[in-house]
Amino acid sequence: MLKLSARNQFPGTITGIRKGVTTTHVTIEVAPGVILTAAITNESAEELGLAVGGEAVAVIKASDVMVGTKG
Repeated sequence: MLKLSARNQFPGTITGIRKGVTTTHVTIEVAPGVILTAAITNESAEELGLAVGGEAVAVIKASDVMVGTKG
């Protein structure tokens, strides 16, 4: 794990990288069948040297979490 103040750290495997004009979407499988997607700058993706099959840690830092339902 990384040493960060954020407590929500999910290690996993990169399953997809989709580069856009300015943003790269990175999918990380953190448990069997559980995928998190992060949108990061293209520059950050390049600096991190991300590759499908590589290891990464999804770090979630939020002051609010919203919950919704269909009805």
